[in-house]
Amino acid sequence: MNDAPRPLALVTGASGGIGAALARELALHGHDLVLAARGVEEMRALAVELGELGATATVIAADLSKPGAAAALAEDIASRGLMLDVLVNNAGLGAAGRFDRIDPDRIAEILQVNIVALTELTRLVLPGMVARGHGRVMMVASVAAFQPGPRMAAYFASKAYVLSLGEALAYELRATGVTVTTLCPGATATKFFEVAGANHSVMARRLRRMMGADRVARLGYRGMAAGRRIVVTGTMNRVLALTGRYAPRRLTLPVTDLLMSD
Repeated sequence: MNDAPRPLALVTGASGGIGAALARELALHGHDLVLAARGVEEMRALAVELGELGATATVIAADLSKPGAAAALAEDIASRGLMLDVLVNNAGLGAAGRFDRIDPDRIAEILQVNIVALTELTRLVLPGMVARGHGRVMMVASVAAFQPGPRMAAYFASKAYVLSLGEALAYELRATGVTVTTLCPGATATKFFEVAGANHSVMARRLRRMMGADRVARLGYRGMAAGRRIVVTGTMNRVLALTGRYAPRRLTLPVTDLLMSD
């Protein structure tokens, strides 16, 4: 028997969607889990499922839309004597609509979860990984990171920040034994569009075959295990990422505006 401890991974936003799928993928590859999100009952059910895969899962209630929540989560993990080998910054929020008409509190939550909490948690976890000489960090961004997004302006901008931060950290840490991978999925079959209020957008209505969260997780894990800096899931999404990065804004802005319109 192998008595070596299993590596431990923290997944934020683990109550469903891509976060839960990433937790399953990590468990399948021999990791124990710390699951953090607001949906405690969903995470408890997931923890039972992960136990059947041989993984131990610790459930921690965390609302990363609240200031100080990232530090409280890191402190909670440390108080349990747990050391993280993998950090998956998956928690994210979106909101559809014209920027000046969206609830300011919702915009503040988007920025707090997608940018502030992600940055704070990464900063708190990285020193331990660097000191031990090994670790993996996954930032979950989006193909939205490659261009501005009318009708979801704050969300697109926040994901551009995640991609920029992830690429910079990957380069900074290249000689430390710690890798940083930014996962950029396209439209995925989760509740994201519903929660973001974009269920009636052209994109949500016309994309009948969105990629499943399980496949996104498999591609993401594979890329992280290989130490890749950026993983864009799917051929069409890679085309969209290249288009968003290099095509003139006078072309991409109207197209994105149309896709996000009702």
